[in-house]
Amino acid sequence: MPVRIRVIVGAALLASLAAFVFAQSAGLPLVQVLPADLKFTPMPNGTLQAPVVGDSTKPGLYAIRVRIPAGTRLLPHFHPDERIVAVLGGTLYVGYGEQFDEQKMKAMPPGSVFTEPPKQPHYTWAKDAGVVLHITGIGPSGTTQIGAGKQ
Repeated sequence: MPVRIRVIVGAALLASLAAFVFAQSAGLPLVQVLPADLKFTPMPNGTLQAPVVGDSTKPGLYAIRVRIPAGTRLLPHFHPDERIVAVLGGTLYVGYGEQFDEQKMKAMPPGSVFTEPPKQPHYTWAKDAGVVLHITGIGPSGTTQIGAGKQ
């Protein structure tokens, strides 16, 4: 599937999620965010995160932008909320399970979309270059590490 189509499909999935959530709530606020408006904060896991819409620590829809530096491995972990992840730049290697296993990882190039169901263990690697992600979920969110130090 060409990258352009994958990006369109990913955007449609994100829009569908937003429409579903806000059809049942007070409504989507008017927000316009340019890339220059994003304020990235270093996180303990070595990534940089910027809020785009909403607040991932509170109930409701949120979107965040994440930069993962080249070579960064995020060991097995899970989140309490369901999330849709779109790869905007770089290639992210993604695996599901409680053990980091390079053989089970799938390369997700720009335009790819994947899901992180609630409490589903997964791990990632920005193997060759930096990666930029756009993550949409329904908060509150958080991260729980599995077996710290396992690779």
